[in-house]
Amino acid sequence: MPYRVAPIAVAAIRFLVKKLVVDSHLIRSRSPGYLNRMRIIPDSLDTRLMMRKLLPFLRWWPRVNRESLQSDALAGLTGAIIVLPQGVAFATIAGMPPEYGLYASMVPAIIAALFGSSWHLVSGPTTAASIVMFSALSSFAEPGTMPYVSLAITLTFMVGVIQLSMGLFRLGSLVNFISHSVIVGFTAGAAVLIATKQAKNFFGMEIPSGGHVHDIVYHVSQHLPEVQPLVFSVAVMTVVAGTLSKRFIPRVPYMIVALVAGSIFAVVLNKIFGQEVTGIEMVGALPRSLPPLSAPEFSISVFKELAPAALAMTLFALTEAVSIARSISLRSGQAIEGNQEFIGQGLSNLVGSFFSAYVATGSFNRSGANYDMGARTPLSAVFAGLLLVVIVLVIAPATAYLPKAAMAGLLFMVAWRLIDFQQIRTILRASRPESAVMILTFLSALFLDLEFAILLGVMLSLMFYLSRTSKPRILPRVPDPGSANRKFTTSMKLPECPQLKIIRIDDSLYFGAVAYVRQILKKIYEHYPDQKHLLLLAQGINQVDVAGAELLIEEVRSRRSVDGDVWLYQLKDTAADVLDNCGYLDEIGKDHMFMWKGEAISTIFKHLDPSVCQVCEKRIFNECAKYAPKDSPESS
Repeated sequence: MPYRVAPIAVAAIRFLVKKLVVDSHLIRSRSPGYLNRMRIIPDSLDTRLMMRKLLPFLRWWPRVNRESLQSDALAGLTGAIIVLPQGVAFATIAGMPPEYGLYASMVPAIIAALFGSSWHLVSGPTTAASIVMFSALSSFAEPGTMPYVSLAITLTFMVGVIQLSMGLFRLGSLVNFISHSVIVGFTAGAAVLIATKQAKNFFGMEIPSGGHVHDIVYHVSQHLPEVQPLVFSVAVMTVVAGTLSKRFIPRVPYMIVALVAGSIFAVVLNKIFGQEVTGIEMVGALPRSLPPLSAPEFSISVFKELAPAALAMTLFALTEAVSIARSISLRSGQAIEGNQEFIGQGLSNLVGSFFSAYVATGSFNRSGANYDMGARTPLSAVFAGLLLVVIVLVIAPATAYLPKAAMAGLLFMVAWRLIDFQQIRTILRASRPESAVMILTFLSALFLDLEFAILLGVMLSLMFYLSRTSKPRILPRVPDPGSANRKFTTSMKLPECPQLKIIRIDDSLYFGAVAYVRQILKKIYEHYPDQKHLLLLAQGINQVDVAGAELLIEEVRSRRSVDGDVWLYQLKDTAADVLDNCGYLDEIGKDHMFMWKGEAISTIFKHLDPSVCQVCEKRIFNECAKYAPKDSPESS
């Protein structure tokens, strides 16, 4: 290797510690009132925050007790059993030797659980990640060979470094663009995909590999006579046993009951009829071996070759992991921290690359099963990784009695529970745009690639968001004479001042909204040319960018050119800072910005044309009383 591993690892650890210390100080310095009180967090609490940032498992460790350990151990055992046949299958799809699928389910699962933020996410090999990796590496080396394995491990290391860097530089906010509707649609689509991919083992028929959902459904419908009834009966027995167990004996893990019942039923059928007649295939004995130590190939030329694939794998793996974590958090009520999840996924792949693991990410199958089994803390994923080691060493040959049909039946149950029908109904009733996002994401997951489904959902969400924010709500406002303090209100029945137009803008004034706001301001002036003064109620404007600041200056110059002016009421500090930094605040004038309504009206009133006020009969401000006739009630 051109470079030694130790110096690189030491440098990475130093950077990690330094970054976390800086972040802890940022958290402290940004606390409310910190600048005024100079210090609001005691040293002990500050140290605790830094330790929780460095060791995130300290946050959920107080939740661990005897009951949670029991629940987590049972969930971990179920997850370890589920991943046995899946790991082998995923490794085959990825072009790796079969045992590497098990290796990718051990160390990465433990690291991701300890350093991530989700309580239920289980990391490991997945179908989609395996397919993406195979398509990325098969052009560089022959699948299944040691050069191919070396490239896969190097790719895993690169993905881990990029993921970790994104987490350390706090890019986790990117997951906020994955809307709730995208998650619900993606989860439902992935659930259907999981079930249809198991149709081969569920019905015991040959189905061409690589087909989409509609291809599989069509093939099954056209080849119903080829369904093997005894294989199908094993799958149904597994589903029935699991359903009855969950209904009548909820304290017993229904997935284990389902697998045991299906396995016993299959063994009995094979004894009676013979395996040649039943056609019931078993998973088969798995190799007894622990993940050997490995090292990425630290070569600049290799890094250059794999850089595009590493970036694509990074984006896909993070999107998949965070999407799964968020979809389960909707059911568990837990808040997911994007930055910490990025760090956890990055460390899992970074460390995993030294233990013969290929790219790992969040697993829908295992994460859904983990939650359904009642997992309380991330220790369930830790137990799953450790128990998988024990199973591989001790009882791996016992998987020879585990029928593939039983595994298919179990995954059918998991897929069914992943579909949140209540959320689907809620979204369909709530909003047409959100419904469109959910449905299109769902259909994309079925008929296109999973990674494309997420990206499409995010793009659609952004399109609807930009469309909505590009047209901020603009409302005319007038003082309400019926209220004690004459608060501003929107009413077509109340009169307006002939010289002053009052409007409120709700939403950010950024480049995407500038054209719409400019058009509305132009129409306002065209329809009300005598209202040369404009009072902008800005408490609803959260952000102003350079384009928004330029628009305000345009309006100020336009109004002042006709002896009018623009006044700002309750402009937020974030927006005022932009105007100040751009040098526009001086042109607008700090005396044109107000925080109190009475001060704003009294100041603006002094700049109105007295000749108009003398003949005006609207009298909507308290200050108008000075122009009222002496014998009128207003003048008294």
